[in-house]
Amino acid sequence: MKLKIAIGLILSLFFVACSSSKKNVVEAIEIKEVEQVHLQPELAQGKVLYENNCGKCHTLHSADKYSKEQWSPIVLRMQKKARVNDEQRELIYNYLVMNK
Repeated sequence: MKLKIAIGLILSLFFVACSSSKKNVVEAIEIKEVEQVHLQPELAQGKVLYENNCGKCHTLHSADKYSKEQWSPIVLRMQKKARVNDEQRELIYNYLVMNK
């Protein structure tokens, strides 16, 4: 009898724990969907370039970590390492300074 009660309590706790985590996951997904911002095509290109070229060597910095003036020499310095041309560098720069 005690064994059945113990098993019942364990199963109840398991189901309660699982059901609340699913709710949190669903809420997180809904929040993420609401927070998505639609970028202009040029900014979207800059974002893709930034993520694919800059992110392959190091962790990406948040766009608001640096000011417009601070990003300029950083992007210029990293252009050769990231193997991007001048046009691509400008797209990346614009994404970083316009996406704050």
